[in-house]
Amino acid sequence: MIDTKTAPYAALALRVALGVMFIAHSLYLKVFVFTVPGTVQFFESLGLPGFSAYAVIAAESIGGILLVAGYQTRIAAAVLVPVLLGATLAHAGNGWLFTAQGGGWEYPLFLSVAAVVQALLGDGAYALSSARRPDAALETAARVAR
Repeated sequence: MIDTKTAPYAALALRVALGVMFIAHSLYLKVFVFTVPGTVQFFESLGLPGFSAYAVIAAESIGGILLVAGYQTRIAAAVLVPVLLGATLAHAGNGWLFTAQGGGWEYPLFLSVAAVVQALLGDGAYALSSARRPDAALETAARVAR
């Protein structure tokens, strides 16, 4: 049974955690640690076209921002699932644990599942999308009254 009083806050916690992770992973790790040229080189070493690194960095950065803000959460999370599944495949040959050399596939697979769950849950509390809907205030008032 789902507790309708706490479920919006659970969705909020997942949404913000995923969003921050995507922002950190794209901007910090891929741009500042590995550098964009290094990330392009890594993608090319996997047999992917170099420009796909730019697309992934953009998708993760924009998607992370949308998730933190709670804007079009379902769409943002769903769009990021193929990126995460691609990361899972890219790390599949490195073993299970992400601490393995080259990173294993457990973490990207877990994030894939978390993004699917977020897409199914939707915005949660304190989402920009909810604030823009005229009926959101009524829904919030009804939740508080329960």
